[in-house]
Amino acid sequence: MSNLEDIQNKFINHWGTLGSSWGVNRTMTQIHALLMVSTEPVTTDFVMERLQISRGNAHTNLKELVSWGIARQEIVPGERKDCYVADQDPWKLLCTVARERKRREIEPALDALSECLEEASPLKSADAKIFKKQLSELQEFLEMADRIFSRLGRSEKSRVLKLLTALL
Repeated sequence: MSNLEDIQNKFINHWGTLGSSWGVNRTMTQIHALLMVSTEPVTTDFVMERLQISRGNAHTNLKELVSWGIARQEIVPGERKDCYVADQDPWKLLCTVARERKRREIEPALDALSECLEEASPLKSADAKIFKKQLSELQEFLEMADRIFSRLGRSEKSRVLKLLTALL
């Protein structure tokens, strides 16, 4: 039978793979998983040792997790080093990730599309018309994704369940 640390490591690796398939830094998601399975706040040194990563990598990704709002610094009496914990509520995690993906990916893409459409608006060639149509359709799709992510990012568990149930 495996020991707890072996099983935790398996989860950490799977969470890292899942995160990278969502377009999130693999190390960041592995650190997040480590924080989720830790029963006590952890230091950067602990993260470095457990995941065999550099101090800079650990520090940068911990700060990024804090900026996303899915981890936070916590003061531990007697500990001089920064300590970190992850929020354990999966619904809050889902809503936070949706909000951050919207802010960091969808909104800039919509801005770029709007700018390109504005610059292309005076062009009248057949190729320009096809290009503008493609961009307009992509913009429409991203606006729909933006609305979905907006609702999800503001949601609570009960609202998310209703939304998911309606989709199924």
